[in-house]
Amino acid sequence: MQVMQYIRRPLLCVVLFLIIFAAFEAGSISIAHAADLPVVGPKSYYIALGDSVAYGYQPDLDWRSGYSTDLYHHLQSKGTSTYDNLACPAETSTTMINGNCPYTIIHKYPYLEPQLNAAIEYLQAHPGQVSPVTLQIGANDILPDINKSTCSTNTAQFATDLATLDANLTQTILPRLKAALTVNGQLTGDLILVNYYDPYQNLCPNSVPYLQTVNQHLAQDAAGYAHVADAFTAFGGAAIPNSNTCNYTWICSFFSDIHPRSQGYSVIASTIENSIGY
Repeated sequence: MQVMQYIRRPLLCVVLFLIIFAAFEAGSISIAHAADLPVVGPKSYYIALGDSVAYGYQPDLDWRSGYSTDLYHHLQSKGTSTYDNLACPAETSTTMINGNCPYTIIHKYPYLEPQLNAAIEYLQAHPGQVSPVTLQIGANDILPDINKSTCSTNTAQFATDLATLDANLTQTILPRLKAALTVNGQLTGDLILVNYYDPYQNLCPNSVPYLQTVNQHLAQDAAGYAHVADAFTAFGGAAIPNSNTCNYTWICSFFSDIHPRSQGYSVIASTIENSIGY
């Protein structure tokens, strides 16, 4: 997610809107727990990938923790001894593949190449020893299409950006990560895709169906590649008003920031643990 954001012809817009929500209604929002994938379990190494939420960003500039550190503390009791966070604030699915994340200077783990390449190199350097791999990506592809000042959504751009996110995940990011986790034909690690809560739902209730649509696509994209951790439901789902939005994020604070507080990060960590049965 983008730092200090969720760090992003009338007839055409109406048609695209109907297409998007017809797809949402057809799938409703059932979060797949990858019944077709085995659960490998924790191993010596754990890595976190993705955007600023995966990074552990908070607007008070205390970036030492996040859901990945909370999860790592739990995994230590399961034998995991090493944790690295490769996430980059403001990362999109496209910059994850091609590079040019704008906040590389604050990486917690040093690398110069695109995040996906760095992750593949990490997995190849520790074959069969990394599990889980958590991934949270897509918010910066989509949220710029939602104007929180007017509570309006550019539906045409939303449809385009959602299609790009789907393609990047299913054609590049997820296949490459799963391939790197496969050693001698055997899957050796758990890949967990974390979905998104809606930081704007109290301010702009009409944003909720768009986030639900994104999460439905993430669940569909993950099929065959990753387990899904449902942060959306853990943060209170579609309830309006949703008191968890203020309790779990900084949105109601002086900072008016969409990122989780420490309590929110702990909730996401627990959601990941429960989604995979660790």
